[in-house]
Amino acid sequence: MRGTPDRLRVALVQSKPAKGEYQRNLTETGKAFEQLAASPPDLVVLPEAALTGYFLEGAVYELALPAQSFARDLARVWRESCAQPAYIAAGFFENDGGTYYNSAVFLHVDQHGEPIVHLHRKMFLPTYGVFDEERFLSRGRKLGVFGTRFGTMALLICEDAFHAITPTIAAIKGARMVIIPSASPGRGIEREGELESIARWRDILRDAAMEHGIYIIYAGLTGFEGGKGMSGSSCIVDPRGRVLVQAPATEACIVRAELDLREIDLARASLPLLGDLEAALPDLLLDEELPLPRASGNAL
Repeated sequence: MRGTPDRLRVALVQSKPAKGEYQRNLTETGKAFEQLAASPPDLVVLPEAALTGYFLEGAVYELALPAQSFARDLARVWRESCAQPAYIAAGFFENDGGTYYNSAVFLHVDQHGEPIVHLHRKMFLPTYGVFDEERFLSRGRKLGVFGTRFGTMALLICEDAFHAITPTIAAIKGARMVIIPSASPGRGIEREGELESIARWRDILRDAAMEHGIYIIYAGLTGFEGGKGMSGSSCIVDPRGRVLVQAPATEACIVRAELDLREIDLARASLPLLGDLEAALPDLLLDEELPLPRASGNAL
C-alpha cells in the first residue's frame, strides 16, 4: 500500500472574471489551465465566484448551477487542456433544487469522471457595508473535512475564515490543509503601499496556520465590479505561519508552490497548540455559561 505523498504541488489561479459572463469566463479558465499543462500540479485552486464574479445580487438566480453541472464544466476545460488527473477546488453560486448557496467544490478530475469529493456551503454570509449575501442566499450549516491522497483537508469560503472558530473546528476534525476561495474587496487606508484589508487577511491566515499547524491555501478574486476592487493577493501559508507565495492584488495570474507535507507534523511537534486545545476542549464546551444547546427534560 502506498503511503501519503510527502509533497503537494499547488497552483492558484487568481481570476478576473467578466461579471455575469459564465461561458466567457469558463473559456478564460481553460486558457489558464493550458498554462499549467506543461507541468501539471496536483491541486488547482480558484477563487470564490470564480466564473461569474461576486456582486451579482438578483442575477445570482440566473447564474447559479447545480454542483454537478459546475463540476462537469470545470472538468471539461481541464481535460481539454491537460491529460493528467488533478484535484480542483473552486467557488461558485449553487442552485440546489431552488435553494441558493455560495458554495465551493473539491473535485477529482481524470479521464473517466469528476466526482465531487466535497461540497462546502458558506456559513457566514456578510450582509453589511457593500455586502448583501443573506438577502439572496441561504447559509450552509456544516463544516466538514474530507480525505485526499495528500491528507485530510477542509474548505472555507471568504468570511468563514474571518471567524477564528472555523479553522479551529477544521483542525480539530483532522484537517491538515485548509483551502479558502475568497472574493474580498479592498478596504482601508493604504499602509506602506498596501491596503489595510490585504494586511489584515494575511495576519488572519498566518495566525490560523501557525496556531493549528496547517497549510492555508487562499485564492482571491481580482478585478473591479461596480466600482469595487477585489484584492486578489492569493497566497499559501505554511504551518509555521510563513507566507510561501503571494500574488499581486490587481492582476489575473497563476502562482505555484510545492508544499512539504512533513512540515505539518514538525510544526505541531515544536508548537503543540492543537494538542493542548484538544485536551482542554471538553472543559471549554461543558461551560454552562456558553450559549450552546443543552439537553432538557427527563431521558426516557
